[in-house]
Amino acid sequence: MKPRISLITLGVDDLEASLVFYRDGLGLRTEGIINGAVVFFELEGRLKLALYPRASLAKDAGIEERDYGLHSAGRRGSSGISLAHNVMSREEVDRVMEQARMAGAVIVQQARDTFWGGYAGYFQDPDGHLWEVAWNPQMLPES
Repeated sequence: MKPRISLITLGVDDLEASLVFYRDGLGLRTEGIINGAVVFFELEGRLKLALYPRASLAKDAGIEERDYGLHSAGRRGSSGISLAHNVMSREEVDRVMEQARMAGAVIVQQARDTFWGGYAGYFQDPDGHLWEVAWNPQMLPES
């Protein structure tokens, strides 16, 4: 296997609401909902982000929906992974975190200095997917 990820798919409860969050709230580019079933966003580096109804993703993977993305008492929560968005400055971390909050994200960790010498915060999207927004002086994105 080559060390590459081409597509990240997030299972969502409400495809339309998630489209609005990512497209209108966070400003990601998309052609919208395709065939009433899925949304794709073009990311940098030829990577794509997809939104797919949670039930459809579970069915596609051959698992029971109740086993996908639920925690005790049926609560949604973190799936045990986070997606990271690295930015060019501490100030940009704060701007992106505020943009996410204004779009409806839950801020789970305010941006703060990190043990690894950077500055980062965390938010959850409307479906509980965890995002880190980070400025890492050793890992700056291409401008």
